[in-house]
Amino acid sequence: MIEANGRLYEDLTKILVTREEIARKVDELGKLITTEYQGREPVLVCILKGATVFFSDLVRAIDLPLSMEFMAISSYGSATKSSGVVRVIKDLDNDILNKDVIIVEDIVDSGVTLNYLKGMLEHRGAASIKIVTLLDKPARRRVKDLKVDFSCFNIPDEFVVGYGLDYDQKYRNLPDIGVLSPAVYEQ
Repeated sequence: MIEANGRLYEDLTKILVTREEIARKVDELGKLITTEYQGREPVLVCILKGATVFFSDLVRAIDLPLSMEFMAISSYGSATKSSGVVRVIKDLDNDILNKDVIIVEDIVDSGVTLNYLKGMLEHRGAASIKIVTLLDKPARRRVKDLKVDFSCFNIPDEFVVGYGLDYDQKYRNLPDIGVLSPAVYEQ
């Protein structure tokens, strides 16, 4: 286990959400999804790479038959702000026609990527599409009518890492979510 005083934490200005708070919220969300999708078999779509840690914990908190899919979509590259250009790097392996789809994302920021993805999956004939996110950053939303159906935490407009979220592929393995020092990414 990574200690909060370990080297990876030196680049943080503060811990925004602790591992204990995350575990509690993920468990609550799993129970809520279990109740809402009773009698159905949802397809959970993990958005790589950032949502993998959240996704792994969430699927284990859902007491339903479900299937898992993975997509890699990029609108950031190594930048700290979305470019607005969405690229599908890895698509679904299976058809979602007439299936209940739950998109699992690490963070909803501008909403551009998720809006694009939701439209794409609607076009493929999903019976329903809901968006689940670990973190929601409404202050940065550019797509105002994008509906986030389930969110664990609303956060301020700060650059965060940990629990799957990265900066330039680093910090994903932090068990807490922290605010990255601007000195790290403004070099």
